[in-house]
Amino acid sequence: MGRLFNWLVIAVLSFVLAGTLSAGAADSHIADYLAKVPAADIVAGADHYGAVTGNPPYAEVLAGGKRVGYAFVTADWVNSTGYSGQPIEILMGLSVEGKITGARLMAHHEPIVLIGIPPARINAFIEGYIGTDVSRLSREANAERPKVDIVSGATVTVTVIAESMVRSGVRVARSLGLGGATVAVEAAKREIDPAHDAPADWLGLLGDGSVRRLSLSVGDVSEAFRRAGHADAADRPETGEASDAFIDLYVAPVSVPAIGKRLLGDQAYQALARSLKPGQAAIVIAANGVYSFKGSGYVRGGIFDRIEVDQGDASIHFHDRTHTRLGDIAAAGAPKFKDVDVFRMAEGASFDAAEPWTLKLLAQRAIGARDKAFLTFDTGYSLPEAYLKPVAAPTPAVQAPAAKSVASGPTQEAPAAADPDQSEPPVWQRLWHDKMVEIAVLVTAIGVLTFIFFFQDWFVRRPILYDRVRLGFMVFTLVYIGWFAQAQLSVVNVLAFLNALRTDFRWDYFLMAPLIFILWFATAASLLFWNRGAYCGWLCPFGALQELTNRFAKWIGIPQLKIGFTTHQRLTALKYIIFLVLFGISLSALGTAEQAAEVEPFKTAIILRFAREWPFVLYAGAMIAASLFVERAFCRYLCPLGAAMAIPARLRLFDWLRRYRECGNPCQRCANECPVQAIHPEGHINPSECIQCLHCQMLYHHDHKCPVMIQRRLKREKFAVMSPGTVRANVAVAASALTLPPSHKISDLAGEADAPGA
Repeated sequence: MGRLFNWLVIAVLSFVLAGTLSAGAADSHIADYLAKVPAADIVAGADHYGAVTGNPPYAEVLAGGKRVGYAFVTADWVNSTGYSGQPIEILMGLSVEGKITGARLMAHHEPIVLIGIPPARINAFIEGYIGTDVSRLSREANAERPKVDIVSGATVTVTVIAESMVRSGVRVARSLGLGGATVAVEAAKREIDPAHDAPADWLGLLGDGSVRRLSLSVGDVSEAFRRAGHADAADRPETGEASDAFIDLYVAPVSVPAIGKRLLGDQAYQALARSLKPGQAAIVIAANGVYSFKGSGYVRGGIFDRIEVDQGDASIHFHDRTHTRLGDIAAAGAPKFKDVDVFRMAEGASFDAAEPWTLKLLAQRAIGARDKAFLTFDTGYSLPEAYLKPVAAPTPAVQAPAAKSVASGPTQEAPAAADPDQSEPPVWQRLWHDKMVEIAVLVTAIGVLTFIFFFQDWFVRRPILYDRVRLGFMVFTLVYIGWFAQAQLSVVNVLAFLNALRTDFRWDYFLMAPLIFILWFATAASLLFWNRGAYCGWLCPFGALQELTNRFAKWIGIPQLKIGFTTHQRLTALKYIIFLVLFGISLSALGTAEQAAEVEPFKTAIILRFAREWPFVLYAGAMIAASLFVERAFCRYLCPLGAAMAIPARLRLFDWLRRYRECGNPCQRCANECPVQAIHPEGHINPSECIQCLHCQMLYHHDHKCPVMIQRRLKREKFAVMSPGTVRANVAVAASALTLPPSHKISDLAGEADAPGA
């Protein structure tokens, strides 16, 4: 087996190196895509495309010789790389007025689409942007984004698609001057006037626009769902009375001093002002009604998923760490509210309180056991003109000619204009902020596991503690890491990583899935210490599901199937063959390899929790049923992810598992009890198959199970019986039971017993 692994390592490294040397800069695929998609699908009424031109490239879209729009690929104009490390390529069309006229998803390698989100839902999301005036988005800070159906469960892929479509459209419109995008005169900048005072009471604040209102009844929301085609949601109102308040919401920027002091009171405003960093803004939201704008998402994941603020091309979400709950509104005459909360914009967010913005409220209704219908309701906010004043133009410095002295510093040039596309933090940073709670829990769990491994000798000497901790960790891995956080690693991740090494490797590709990245980082580090077992044996949700299933089977008395070691060794080669086949396919067709990776039942059993088409559920169920009779059957023989991690695990630096000379000759206890048969009959542990469950180490120290430890225990007990101290104690007990002459001392008897030949 050692020689086989060496060849596998050489083969994989050779493939990667060959791909790296041959991979050049990726050419645009626009010509190929134009040949596949009719011009009428990109711009209505068009009959053909013009020649591809420009850098980045684009093509005119023509109707009878008249130019009616332009076609381009999003990935040519902006970074549209998803988690897979490959760009999500969308063929888009813009009219000469700067509106999106058509869009077609042409290429992607996103695991999220492969593991449960149907392509039709992604296409529907893309089509929701048709009609968007991107030239207006480039001109107006308060231009409204299109309303599209929410994709339930969508994460990185949908975020990248939305960002790339809007940003590439804006760039093309600016570059080609569509809809006046490049000739629009920038509005004069304004800033908040600190001298202006706000109205003293609640009605005054509403009257002058300092506070904006969004009021919806249950009937209003039901009718909106009906108009949107969600009759099933419209028929499930929150209350029986259509006139009941669904939500009565008020919003205002409390980082504006005059408004903040009126709404919060002087003391609360001063506390808020001290907590704000320079340039950081905050808003207050107060509401009554049967629907909460806060929801429960911030409790589970730290993010308020029912509200967001849009300003220009930026969307700002709020987290529990930037949120403060208030008791009430301080303004005179303000009503009592069920919820009053202050939300601070994230540090570095591109938000200007002097410019118009929009608060979006996501309303949702359940339409089934798992499905929900969604609608968004907007309320625009523009700070009243009385609060604003023009930004004073800087006075140009008059430089008198002067001799340059030694103390003079270098001449400083004016800073370059900031790229508007760089005003927001990268997508991956926002995703990490959204997952801070899950990240903290996962890092803590990895820390606990690291402690267990480093102090395993102390840990495994306590069999009951070992068993309880092992069981608890398996439950945590399955329920939290798997079903809740959905952080199940897959061979798809390995293929994407290897493909990125061959083409355009960038860390931010993989940082966009924070929990997956942390697991991969921890797994890669653990390979140097404990081979693949740290993940496979402790952190893999599907592995935990198999182990818990087998525990249940043994508990109810299901007989276990014993596989001969020779047969077992032959079967373990299957997973390496599966991995190499997938890897070979991925070199030329990564998408095909990702589809073939359905050999892993992880997506069905863990990510989708069996809510999938019956063939996938049947296959996943069969793999789990096999573990009733053979512990971790899939891990042993079919898992390509385990095979992929076993190959570099041969390079580990340490061997932490302890063995006796007697292991395997003659003792076979560890080999017989190893849950994955990773111990050879001669006592050798195969590190490529070991899952570091530490069961053999528990046996190693168990003085009632390990023959070596049993012998040592018996010797200790025999020595304890025959030791001088024990003999003295026995003599004392005997003397106390007998009547001895006073002159005959117990010490004499003890001495006689200690004498040679006694």
